[in-house]
Parts: sequence; structure tokens; C-alpha cells
Amino acid sequence: MPALEDHCWSCSCTRRDKNGVKITTWLVRRAGDAMSSLNSFIGLVCCTLASREGRSLIRRSLVLFAVGAFLALVLNLLQIQRNVTLFPEEVIATIFSSAWWVPPCCGTAAAVVGLLYPCIDRHLGEPHKFKREWASVMRCIAVFVGINHASAKLDFANNVQLSLTLAALSLGLWWTFDRSRSGLGLGITIAFLATLITQFLVYNGVYQYTSPDFLYIRSWLPCIFFSGGVTVGNIGRQLAMGTPEKSHSD
Repeated sequence: MPALEDHCWSCSCTRRDKNGVKITTWLVRRAGDAMSSLNSFIGLVCCTLASREGRSLIRRSLVLFAVGAFLALVLNLLQIQRNVTLFPEEVIATIFSSAWWVPPCCGTAAAVVGLLYPCIDRHLGEPHKFKREWASVMRCIAVFVGINHASAKLDFANNVQLSLTLAALSLGLWWTFDRSRSGLGLGITIAFLATLITQFLVYNGVYQYTSPDFLYIRSWLPCIFFSGGVTVGNIGRQLAMGTPEKSHSD
């Protein structure tokens, strides 16, 4: 009996050792595959960044980030001064009287949206050529700032009238400076997603709106997001066009 027990024990130990070797081999193989994939990904990123398109992508991202952060800082300051938005006192610690996270978040969103517009245009095979000059882009930015200014300055009998007015102005901005189906679709999508995120932030007490009439926010806020998406999209499209290179002959 002891010999039989020793034989069974040795068999079970051998089986466990084989299973352990199989598991170890599988883990090593998977780790090797993961390292190979990571190495390929890093190589692809390095090649992309070293290429001309990669450098152009980084340059456009930085410009869009700077524009988005600056516009967010100025427009958010306007909303705070008019008591449209209220932040807790402990988060307003800068000389601009604005929450520190607003400019970087809006700058990142502007970079994503500005890069997304020309990518969608190329994917759809419909290059946007309507009013593609910097003068038109500057006018679009001016109209967008005016819409934001109107949301804080204009006094209506109720928020519904203000929302309808801003909706008409936002659609007018799209018609005047864009007129593309992709621009309209992306603007509506951006307005929807940004409104959901804002509702979530206000619900969790990050900041609040005075006199909310659309759950926790103002009903005209989606119009601001829509016009902002169209404006940043125009900037991104113009940056994506670049400047044609001049041919030099010896």
C-alpha cells in the first residue's frame, strides 16, 4: 500500500509539473507576443512622428489646443462675470477667476474636434472647399464669440426665447461658414455629447448654472456647443489645407 500511494503521489506531482510547464510556456509566449506588438506599435508611432504628416499633425494639435484653451478662458470668464455659471470658491484660484481645469479640457476637446473634421471629410471623399480662407475662419470665430456674448448679455422674457434665438444664430453660422453634411452631423453629435458631459458634471456638483431649465443646465447650452464645434472644425480644416510648397529650380 505505501508503494502504491507513493506511485500515485509521484504521478500527480508529474501531472502538476506538466501543467505548470504548459502554463508557464503559454504565459511566456503571450508575453513575447505582447512585447512584439508593443515594439511594433512604438516603431509605428516613431515613424509617424518622424514623417512630415506626423509633424503636421502635432503642429495642428498644438494650435487647436491653444485656440480652444484661450477661447474657453475668455468665454468662461464672461459667463462667470454675468453669474451664468457658478464654481465653488475653492476651485477659483487663478487671476482669471476661472477653474484651472476648464482651459486644458476645452483645449483637448478642440484638438480632437479640429483633427476629426478633416479626417471625416477624407473618409467620406467630400473635401470641404466652401469659403476656405483664413478671413472666413476669422469671421466664423467672431460670430461664435458673439453668440456666446449674446447668451450672457441678452435679456429675454424666458430661456426658451433665448434658446430659439441662439439656435437660429448657430444654424446661421453653420450655413454661412460650412454648409456641409458632415459639419452638420458632427456639430449635432458634439452638442449632444458635450451636453451629456456637462449634465454629469453639474449633477456631481463640479459647478452649476443659475436658473437651469433643461435638467441641470440652461436650454441654450447645446447651441453653444454646436456653434463651437462648427467653428473649431473650420479652424481644423483650414490648418489641414496647409500651404503649398513652391518649386525651386537651380
